Amino acid sequence: MAKTSSIEKNNRRKKLSKQYAGKRAKLKQIAMNHALSMEDRFAAQLKLAELPRNSSPGRVRNRCEVSGRPRGYYRKLKLSRIALRQLGNFGQVPGMVKSSW
Repeated sequence: MAKTSSIEKNNRRKKLSKQYAGKRAKLKQIAMNHALSMEDRFAAQLKLAELPRNSSPGRVRNRCEVSGRPRGYYRKLKLSRIALRQLGNFGQVPGMVKSSW
């Protein structure tokens, strides 16, 4: 199990990125628009830099929903490989069968 502080920190980042998503998108659109003047684009870039760093979606780490493990993460299932194996062994993942040969 991962440290609860790192899991909570990641949850705060998710919340912030969702909260500032619209504002970030507008500012990025202005900053990338070459039809606007250089001053307007630069001002948008400065406003974007003033936003909290943790509001960037790139700072959110994919973590397992069960254990909070950051490595070996399956995006489709939102589980780590270890949690997936444990749930599969108990028959809690539909369609997953323990292999044996």
